[in-house]
Amino acid sequence: MTPTSLLLRLLPCAAACTLTATAFAQGVLVPQAPPAPPQDVLTRAATSVGVKRCLPAITRLSSLTVQGSRSHDVLLDWDRKRPDSGPVFSLIGIEFPNAGVAGSITAIPDDSGACTVAAERISVAPFTCASIAQQELPNYRATRLLPVYTVYTDDKEPTSSVSLIDSPPGCLVIRRYVEYGWREPTAAAAAPAAAPAPAAQQAPKRR
Repeated sequence: MTPTSLLLRLLPCAAACTLTATAFAQGVLVPQAPPAPPQDVLTRAATSVGVKRCLPAITRLSSLTVQGSRSHDVLLDWDRKRPDSGPVFSLIGIEFPNAGVAGSITAIPDDSGACTVAAERISVAPFTCASIAQQELPNYRATRLLPVYTVYTDDKEPTSSVSLIDSPPGCLVIRRYVEYGWREPTAAAAAPAAAPAPAAQQAPKRR
């Protein structure tokens, strides 16, 4: 075999090896997509028992509740006979780098497909309740229920409240949020508006 023939036979191999090396280098050098964040424990637990309709609301509230935590776990209560149409109650224990916090999330579906949701975040602050109210809630309206228990509300957020309970040497802080008729934003946008019923046929409101 002449040197020229050998060279012609080696060129395709050299080119293929070069392309392989380039592709390998690109695979190493190109940044890989970051891994998806782990799903919160409450969403996994609710999914595993068959909760579907209120799952978007539960996920949204749970993700906000455990954001920035080191670890968390959940105690779940649900209607075993009607997991997707009955209420769901949960208590979340949350570990932050400098404190332990408790969270509570409740979701109750209704016949229209919407959900009533309630969420609480319970913590203990190493300060007096008066100092917390002065620093964090200066524009809130205070309603004293007991000598040691005051609820703070803001007219701009009528479904939220902050309760401060004197517990020397600290303060028990309960942040509460409630919403009736919650729908997933995409589902609410897609749902057609219902035509108003004639006044004579409207059912009386239940209280």
